[in-house]
Amino acid sequence: MAKQGDLFANPDSSLSVTASRAAGDIEALPLLRHQLEDWRHRLASFQHPLFAGHPTLGQQGLLFAAAGDATSQQAATLNPLELRPQPLSFWRWPAAPHQGAALYFVIDLASSGASPLLLYVGETGRADHRWKGEHDCKRYLAAYSEALQKVKLPLQLSIRFWLDVPEAIKPRRALEQALIQRWQPPFNKETRERWATPFTAELD
Repeated sequence: MAKQGDLFANPDSSLSVTASRAAGDIEALPLLRHQLEDWRHRLASFQHPLFAGHPTLGQQGLLFAAAGDATSQQAATLNPLELRPQPLSFWRWPAAPHQGAALYFVIDLASSGASPLLLYVGETGRADHRWKGEHDCKRYLAAYSEALQKVKLPLQLSIRFWLDVPEAIKPRRALEQALIQRWQPPFNKETRERWATPFTAELD
C-alpha cells in the first residue's frame, strides 16, 4: 500500500487516500463538501490569473527570465479555454475529431460564475487513439466526479485538443512540460504533491 499525502496542509487534518496497486482502485475516507470546495478554491486561486492572461506572482520571474525561450513563450500565450471543448467520451464517436500530434487539456468549468480548473495536460502523437483504453487520468477523473456528485457539487468536464504542436516528440514534450509548470494541473504526476490531490494514487 502507498499512502497519498494529506488533502490539506492543516496538521490536524486526518484525511488521506490509500492506493491499491494490485486492483488499481482508490480507497478514501469520504470527502466532505467544504473540503472539496476548499481544494477547488486553492487551485482556482492559482489558475485564475493565468486564464485572465496574467502570470501568477510566483511565475513572473521565471517567465521574464525565459523571454528568449520560444517554448516558454508559446506556453505563455496559450489559453486552453480558446480551444473547442469536447466530452470526455469523444473517443467513442464513429469518426475521430482529431488526428496526429496534439496537446490536450482536461478542464472543469465547475459551477456557474466560478473560475475554470485545468486538471490535466497531456501530449500525444496520435490524437485519435490517446484517450482510448487505460489512462491514469481517466481513473482520477472518475474518482473526482464521484466525490463531487456525492456532496452535490456541480462539475462540467471537457477535453480540448491543440493541434498546432511539433510533430517531433522531444519538442512536443518540452512544450507539454512548459505548460505543466505554468498551470500546475493537479492530475499530472509532476504537480500532484503540490495540491495533495485526493483523487490520485502514487503508482509504480
